[in-house]
Amino acid sequence: MVSLQGKTLTALFFCLTFIPTEENQNVYRSVSAPAQAHFAETFDTDSLDRRWVMSRALKEGEDDIHKYDGEWVIEEPRNQVLAGNKGLVLKSPGHHHAISAYLRTAYHFRDKPLCLQYEVDFQKGIDCGGAYIKLLTYTDNLRLSQFSDGTPYTIMFGPDKCGTTYKVHFIFRHRNPRTGAYEEKHAQQPEADLSEYFTDRKPHLYTLNLFPDNTFEILIDQTLVKKGSLLEDMDPPVVPPHEIEDPKDRKPNDWDDRSHISDPTVTKPYDWDEDAPRLIDDPTAQRPAGWIEEEEPFVPDPEAQPPHDWSVEMDGEWEPPLIDNPACAEAAGCGPWKPPLAPNPAYKGKWKAPVIENPNYQGKWQPRMIPNPAYFEDPQPFRMSPVGAVGFELWSLTGDVLFDNILVCDDLETAKRWTVDTWGQRQTPGVIQRLLFATAKRPWLWGVYVFSVGLPIVLFISFMWPDKRFGPAGEDYYYKKSDEPQPDSPQDSESQATLNDYGSKVRTGPRKRETRKAQKKSDLELKVITYLM
Repeated sequence: MVSLQGKTLTALFFCLTFIPTEENQNVYRSVSAPAQAHFAETFDTDSLDRRWVMSRALKEGEDDIHKYDGEWVIEEPRNQVLAGNKGLVLKSPGHHHAISAYLRTAYHFRDKPLCLQYEVDFQKGIDCGGAYIKLLTYTDNLRLSQFSDGTPYTIMFGPDKCGTTYKVHFIFRHRNPRTGAYEEKHAQQPEADLSEYFTDRKPHLYTLNLFPDNTFEILIDQTLVKKGSLLEDMDPPVVPPHEIEDPKDRKPNDWDDRSHISDPTVTKPYDWDEDAPRLIDDPTAQRPAGWIEEEEPFVPDPEAQPPHDWSVEMDGEWEPPLIDNPACAEAAGCGPWKPPLAPNPAYKGKWKAPVIENPNYQGKWQPRMIPNPAYFEDPQPFRMSPVGAVGFELWSLTGDVLFDNILVCDDLETAKRWTVDTWGQRQTPGVIQRLLFATAKRPWLWGVYVFSVGLPIVLFISFMWPDKRFGPAGEDYYYKKSDEPQPDSPQDSESQATLNDYGSKVRTGPRKRETRKAQKKSDLELKVITYLM
């Protein structure tokens, strides 16, 4: 039986390991851009596509110095999973980088969700810097060659780290309907620990789903890390408060907001000495015997000589270094003796009157509330400015930050398929998935699977299913032939006596077995005697 189980496990291990190493597992399959997507990019070409424009914006006050001098390249990841997979890499540490591309069609916030996702791989870790993406606002004067930190954007989303702070930004620019001014609204940070996504040097998928009902979702590697509302979970809030403090209101001069005061009825005692020191010379201490006050503890080294290049005019008068005084080697000490310090029993410190509750306390003053003149209602903050381009405008102390598989669309199903085709094909399949992959080319493996799973179940049931041969000692259970003879139980004795009274010859199960065992033993003895004769 053990041999059969070993062969079964060997066959199962073979099925798990001998799975065809075809294109879908060793070579990256290039993915086409979904027709429904507003923007999709896999960076699987040998060089940057023409639609990607590097910024040529100049530094402020400089006419010939470009602000964004960092290098962008298309290359394979340092830790390649599938051959042929490439990404956009930020190469220059400590430099400013900016690159952008127009959407295939502008996205308008109407009645469909916004799905934004892309992959980030901090291939060398990250010390300080961001890897967020910007959705640039669609305007008639949007020029990608002049893309900079001042270019209007609608949404900024992605990871950012500096020091020990790990963040995933979701910021959108909201237009005040009263004034027309724009203000940045920041989503509250996820409560989960995000440090692993920045330090494990693996690619991670960042997803932002924004819905027409003003809710949003932030996912990392398809795991929800933050969910909220544009109306309730942004800082500062989208809708300002109804009332504000009156900026013209002033606290009255006689307003007493001290909750406690010094007791005015208590005065300092006449014998309280505030000038007494905390420590004084210990009056009980005495100079140790053998202390030599006439000798200094350190003396000039008589063997020391000035350096050969010492110049009195340039370096001043030379002084030999000090060494321990040899005369003090056997003494308890040398030099002036001072007694140690001890706490001063007369010390009391600065006197302070005891504190009592203020009988005139009026509470903490607050200015009166007035209607907020800047108040407005915006029940649909989802209706943001349309998006015309995507871009990265970044600075990082660490280079080799890789970006891949950018998608902007308005359909969750399209985003799911894109995720499976890009992110999904580089994920290591689990045991169950590998077994299913194997049956695609070898249907006969289903028989091996059924046999491998069914055999242990049958063996388990056959050996462990409850049987009357097993159980507590106080119950009537059958015994095996190899068992020792069992003594009669009290119940057997009572049953035997009662049945004899009625002339019955019926026996219980165990007694039958014992009778048959005794009979077989006598037959065996008879056969042995006959043989010997």
